[in-house]
Amino acid sequence: MPDHSDLPHDTGSGQLQKGAVGLIGVLFLTVTGAAPLSAMLGNVPFAAGFGNGMYVPAAFLMATIVLTIFSVGYAAMAGKVSTVGGFYAFISLGLGREAGLSAGITSLAAYSVFEASMTGLFAFFANTFIAAHFGVDVPWLYLALFAIVLSAALSYLDVKLSAAVLGLALLLEVLALLVFDVAVATAGTGTHFTLASLNVFKVMTDVPAQQVGEVTIAAGAGAVGVFMAFWSWCGFEMAPNYAEESIDPTRNVPRSLFYSVIGLGIFYTITSWCAVSAFPSEGDMLATAVGDSGNFFVAPMGQFVGPFGASAMSVLIITSAFACGMAFHNTAARYAYSLAREGVLPSVLARTHPRFKSPHVASTVQALLAALIVGLFAYFAGTDDPKTQAYLGVYTLLAVMGTLLLLILQAIVSLAIIVYFTRHHPGERRLFSTVIAPAVACVAQAMLVYLLVIKLDTFGGVGAFGSKIPQLAAAIVALGFAWGVVLRVAAPAVHARIGRFVSTDH
Repeated sequence: MPDHSDLPHDTGSGQLQKGAVGLIGVLFLTVTGAAPLSAMLGNVPFAAGFGNGMYVPAAFLMATIVLTIFSVGYAAMAGKVSTVGGFYAFISLGLGREAGLSAGITSLAAYSVFEASMTGLFAFFANTFIAAHFGVDVPWLYLALFAIVLSAALSYLDVKLSAAVLGLALLLEVLALLVFDVAVATAGTGTHFTLASLNVFKVMTDVPAQQVGEVTIAAGAGAVGVFMAFWSWCGFEMAPNYAEESIDPTRNVPRSLFYSVIGLGIFYTITSWCAVSAFPSEGDMLATAVGDSGNFFVAPMGQFVGPFGASAMSVLIITSAFACGMAFHNTAARYAYSLAREGVLPSVLARTHPRFKSPHVASTVQALLAALIVGLFAYFAGTDDPKTQAYLGVYTLLAVMGTLLLLILQAIVSLAIIVYFTRHHPGERRLFSTVIAPAVACVAQAMLVYLLVIKLDTFGGVGAFGSKIPQLAAAIVALGFAWGVVLRVAAPAVHARIGRFVSTDH
């Protein structure tokens, strides 16, 4: 059991439900945030068509290695401190309260943006499905708002219900991808598997400009493929945010981190390899990725499994996108709850439901914030083109912004882990787990931030919003830090509590 004698404990009345979920529940709540089906159907086509083409599987393999190294230090910290604050608390304890508050505000912004992003993917596929089966063109904005309202309603209730809903969605989408993998791998004809696709030294290979039939393929950027691979894991790092609702968090939270990173890594690498190999030639694959991305997985599923398989995948991508958005909603609400509990945000956000023990006020406010973000996109971009507005706009651009914020946080938390163990627990400092692994992760993720910024135009980041993503991210990070400085002078009692609450029961 970790020693929490150096930290204050939460003795307030707004308590989350203790011991509500075990290891499997934490995995469902976090791995669903990574959303395997959404990650594959939403990210692989874009990574292949605009990034590194046939080397997408290598990008997933490389991401598995980097994120496993990151998880070594992150798990060591999670095993030491049980708190709903996640990045916010870890960075505060390692690098100081101002840096911690910056992390808290940045985390809240990132997961709020992620929820809004996933409603764009949900709306795009739901619009496509409804139009194809019922002949009705439902404006994507209505579908996105429906997803937000439903997420808020489920998150308002017992966390066990969220875990059950997300768990069911996760099992179904993993099953669909397993069927896809087996069908493509055993097809024999009509595919083009090559081991070269797994060469991690080729991940920065750019897709060359070319013409395939009637599809014009612009020159891509290998960095885009790498970035989309890392974005596919967003959600696994949420495990510490459920520490106070978990059974035996000092064991289950670190275990869930490793299980999710390595398990997803193997699964993503195999599935993306099957996806880019499911076409007669690389040119056919690229043409579909660019010209018909919505069918990049569905068409091979129909070809190698049958119409039922294609229809099932068309439905499950909708439920997967919803489940992913709901997982991000839960995490954003818990960050708001954590900040409010320490007096940084209005105390009303720290209230928990008397029966369900859920952060119901923070959940409701998060729903309103996500609706505002989506509404602003709809106002400025319109609602008549789901692919351009919901998929390439809301989903892709907001995912870029959220992942940029998350990569910054993961680089900083890696540094915080080194400092925390060096300063506060030198006797428990381990050369690999608390020094080397976090240092490697910090450098790797800082490089990813750099690659994202210099390749922003490839993501479509040349419009009014997209071109300002780096500036917006920097402003959010700076705002949180400045707020911490202000609190140090204006409200020293609040400043002293930043990132310092830990669970009393663990």
